[in-house]
Amino acid sequence: MTQESASNKIIDIYTDGACKGNPGPGGWGALLRFGSLEKELFGGEAATTNNRMELMAVISALEALKRPCHAVIHTDSQYVQKGISEWIHGWKKKNWMTAAKTPVKNADLWKRLDDLVSRHQVEWRWVKGHSGHPENERADALANRGVTSLADS
Repeated sequence: MTQESASNKIIDIYTDGACKGNPGPGGWGALLRFGSLEKELFGGEAATTNNRMELMAVISALEALKRPCHAVIHTDSQYVQKGISEWIHGWKKKNWMTAAKTPVKNADLWKRLDDLVSRHQVEWRWVKGHSGHPENERADALANRGVTSLADS
């Protein structure tokens, strides 16, 4: 496949985060699909929150892309979807402070995600979690593998 034809294709990315306790041990998972090719990613952190894992799933998926592309990100996290498409503009204008004049939670990850999104053409799609959506269920299973991988290390 030439680079020119690859740029016309869409990469579908399905992400999810999981946390056993909030905070507690957590994991993230992502399924990347480019035509018939698929790649699964997962990881975890010993002491984290569900929101951080939801963000890390998307960050890790975008970091895995080798060149700028058109990505459709499917997430069951309204925190991620609304945060990156609506709330982030105000946070940036207020120097990463909320309307209540408190620091934005997870600003380190929001800044990473903002930088990554600027490199790609990204569409955001919210999907209802735990509703039988096959790719969301796979992302959830990967996130849970991220949690269990902590015990293996």
